[in-house]
Amino acid sequence: MTDSAQPRVFLVDDHELIRSGIRAEIASSVDIVGEADEVGAAIEMILERNPDVVLLDVHMPDGGGQAVLRAVGEHDTTTRFLALSVSDASVDVISVIRAGARGYVTKNISGPELVDAIYRIAAGDVVFSPRLAGFVLDAFSTGQDDQPNLVVDPDLDQLTTRERQVLRLIARGYSYKDIAKELTISTKTVESHVSSVLRKLQLSSRYQLSHWASERHLN
Repeated sequence: MTDSAQPRVFLVDDHELIRSGIRAEIASSVDIVGEADEVGAAIEMILERNPDVVLLDVHMPDGGGQAVLRAVGEHDTTTRFLALSVSDASVDVISVIRAGARGYVTKNISGPELVDAIYRIAAGDVVFSPRLAGFVLDAFSTGQDDQPNLVVDPDLDQLTTRERQVLRLIARGYSYKDIAKELTISTKTVESHVSSVLRKLQLSSRYQLSHWASERHLN
């Protein structure tokens, strides 16, 4: 893609209503070169048309987005993939990035934000929805090449996004009251999150929790 050219984009989603909505939002800003509603057709057409960016639904029959990523990844192609999903679950983010996607955004993203994400992916950036930023910081580190290397901590991965936010603030020395204010939730909700984290990590005190978080440089 030249600097002045619009990125060539291919849409993969098994819902026509979703695809039509995406088309309406981005068609004036990118060159849509095709679309598919199933895995087999997506793989064949992506390899045939070699788009700059594929907007890829994560959950579809016959292996979903991961199947498309792995099949296309076996070929010498410059196509980059941006996962577009209703899910912000860590397991979904991990699986598609492992399979080769360059970014992950949720379907509540605005049209202009999606266009910006497409251009950034086409330029070689890695893009994630803002609400996933905390998880991405925990889960990924940039290697010496241009691919993101995944750092997986099974203990950390079992925590929800909110629990990781609470844990990070505890590691910084925040009180429950300060955490509640920072996250705009009640102190009782903070206590509930802390109890859940302690249970999941099999720890017995806030001191142990703070030490655990510090060891993983979460502060």
